Amino acid sequence: MLLPSLENLACFDAAARTLNFRTAARAVALSPAAFGQRIKQIEEQVGAPLFDRTTRRVQLTPLGLAMLPRARQCLAIAEDCLRSAMSPAPAPVELTLGTRFELGMSWLVPQLGKLTRRRPEVTLHLYFGASDDLLRRLHDRSVDCVVTSARWSAASLAAETLHEERYAFVASPKLLQREEFSRPEHAARHCLLDIDATMPLFRYLADQMGGVGRFAFARHRWVGLGAAMKTLVLAGEGVAVLPLHMVAAELRSGKLQRLLRSAALARDHFRLVYRRDDPRSALYAKLAESLRAVPIQ
Repeated sequence: MLLPSLENLACFDAAARTLNFRTAARAVALSPAAFGQRIKQIEEQVGAPLFDRTTRRVQLTPLGLAMLPRARQCLAIAEDCLRSAMSPAPAPVELTLGTRFELGMSWLVPQLGKLTRRRPEVTLHLYFGASDDLLRRLHDRSVDCVVTSARWSAASLAAETLHEERYAFVASPKLLQREEFSRPEHAARHCLLDIDATMPLFRYLADQMGGVGRFAFARHRWVGLGAAMKTLVLAGEGVAVLPLHMVAAELRSGKLQRLLRSAALARDHFRLVYRRDDPRSALYAKLAESLRAVPIQ
């Protein structure tokens, strides 16, 4: 079956609205003869008249009345189709983002609703893991991207910078009442708490003060999570370098104190890391823009 053209349907709709062929012809920018030919073509396709025409009036036939709502629906769909092509909505996409437990729970999870509103086309799944695990999963494509401040050297990875990561060397006041820590040599009286031996946070202080060799701690304890480090420091079980956003409230309230205040700790940046060969780099740039708009508390 030969379908009517959209132009002919538009002429039919104009004639039905005005019930005057000359007026309808002007509305669609056609001559009366050309307009009449369009109506004739669609009537031939239907196989019956759509209008009763006399020298005095034009009326829709029962067939024309029955066809009119569907014709207008077709025209509306065609207009919507064109509009969607001119301003296409972003295609929906699902991403799995890996991050460390503390950062995910304190920053990303509370902001998921806001991120969804800013990027409704993106469904963001979360995976929590240690830094080396996250980078390994990024390489084997178990996750699509990673938010981390960990350092890497793989040329196969690309990154978008998000927020500055600052650190503080801290202890509880009750621990400092027992044993002071005002000089590097006082490390011999204390236990250092840290993530693990491969990614120690203490390096952000030691690297600025001549290396780890300047600090001979009585012992080390690796506890795997910044949240565990913070809990133990608050309990007076050791000293630690922790992300400033994790301990800012405790420093303000006096539950924790800074150590070696004159020492400047190194700084880092959280980055959104993804595989360089991933064709969705533009999407990661937009996601990074949304993440930069969400401050780390």
